[in-house]
Amino acid sequence: MKRLLNIAPLALLLPTLASAAVVWKGDLETGNLSQWDKEQSVNSNRLLVVNSPVREGKYALKVTVRKGDNPINASGNRNELVYLSHETPGSEYYYKWSTLFPQSFPKSNKWALFTQWHQEGNSGSPPLEMYVAGDQMKLRVGGSSGKILWTKPLQREHWNDFVLHVKWSPKKDTGFIELFHDGKVVVPKTYMATQFSNQSNYLKLGLYRDASIAPEGIVYHDGFTQSTHREDVISNEVAAAEPESAPVPEQADPSEGPPDSDGAAGDSGAIAQLPTGTSPGTAGLVPGNASPEEAMAAAGCGASATGGMPVLVAGVLTALALASRRKTATARATRSPPR
Repeated sequence: MKRLLNIAPLALLLPTLASAAVVWKGDLETGNLSQWDKEQSVNSNRLLVVNSPVREGKYALKVTVRKGDNPINASGNRNELVYLSHETPGSEYYYKWSTLFPQSFPKSNKWALFTQWHQEGNSGSPPLEMYVAGDQMKLRVGGSSGKILWTKPLQREHWNDFVLHVKWSPKKDTGFIELFHDGKVVVPKTYMATQFSNQSNYLKLGLYRDASIAPEGIVYHDGFTQSTHREDVISNEVAAAEPESAPVPEQADPSEGPPDSDGAAGDSGAIAQLPTGTSPGTAGLVPGNASPEEAMAAAGCGASATGGMPVLVAGVLTALALASRRKTATARATRSPPR
């Protein structure tokens, strides 16, 4: 009975461990950029961890882009963080983050991306991108010839809270998009191809804009979280809310987004670092690099998504049982008379 009582607290913890669904956090709460896999910037002062303004926690990311910033010798000007999220066909995730455009953010009819999921290939507009053009925020899916699913006038000095729900697939009847903005459903679940054939994706967060934009651009990001469960990123009240409107997808204007021929020789370098045959984001580290100890220490960072946590917990229970048996055997030996 005593052995059962000793194991009981761990057994009570099992549902919590098994339900953990956050596969990665890029919220800067480490106080540095270590949660991210790569920086594409011309100078360390272009991607800064700051403590004001912030949307949550203690830190946020300040991104600065000036005319001529081209760290990867590609089209446009940019400074971005890269996370090798490696979304494969059939995977489904919720992404939460907040973005603020200060009063100084330039007004321009040219495009300025602030969040994108780029394909493995190193050229062409990404399959999913969020950007500003003509002082409007937009969500476009399918590259330069894709569809604009959402547009909203840009409000400066305001934290835009996004939750993006995506099933990644190159098939139009399998993939889907759902978008929440500031606690409201702005794009109800819409089935469409969300991925290019034979290419998985990776995340880029920062600012990437048309090279003709001259004024300095600054944008802030905070709280990025990737999860397999909506409860980790959005309240039940918001999830059950009626859509703000029923937007009708519109064909994109190719002039609004990045060109089809990116010529980004450095972009594919991030993907080249991805270990083969791995699943995304275990314990919030570079894909596939987490040890069992790190996974346990980072409880809540996606072990259930990869199936690793049940094995780990089983191992812990087995170790406790063996230890208990050894203790019992030792006690029996102590009580036995010497021979």
